[in-house]
Amino acid sequence: MSLLFSPFVSLLARSWWLLLLRGLVAIAFGLVAFFFPGQTIAAVALLFGAYVLADGLIGIANALGRSQRSTGTRWLLALWGVLGVAVGVLTFIEPMRTAMVLIVLMALWAVLIGVVQLLAAWHLRQVMPGEWLLAVLGLLSLALGLTLAFSPGAGAVAMLWLIALYALVAGVLMVLLAFKLRRINRRLHTL
Repeated sequence: MSLLFSPFVSLLARSWWLLLLRGLVAIAFGLVAFFFPGQTIAAVALLFGAYVLADGLIGIANALGRSQRSTGTRWLLALWGVLGVAVGVLTFIEPMRTAMVLIVLMALWAVLIGVVQLLAAWHLRQVMPGEWLLAVLGLLSLALGLTLAFSPGAGAVAMLWLIALYALVAGVLMVLLAFKLRRINRRLHTL
């Protein structure tokens, strides 16, 4: 199959700059996480706590503001809100424990993203040179996710450094892939 007839490659090539931007953001995050690990862990946990607390308060307000006819769902909204407030407050009291829970969620995310990246690389293998970069990124994502999932006893700072290393490598790979896609985009526009 020719590169020109692949709608998937054309779509990726047209939005090469978004991949470049994602790569640069990943590199920036990786650098911040390496040089300021404690602050990064606390910041991520506290940001999560602020979001959950706000969501819980809005849920409670929504439950209290419902009409009397909707009492069947009011308790669900109130429960959702109370749980949000409780998790938010606990996050502010114990941000490092919250960070450990977030690491488990990151592990799940990394494994799922790795699988998607490997599937995309497999799809691109016949229509685009350089798809191996996406395959390497997928393998790195899987490695990160599995390491995070099976190393719960490791310190949060060590996990953050692993995530920072992943972000740096993934960012560089995304930047390289973005420039390959930019060249393809130029070829598509010259035809």
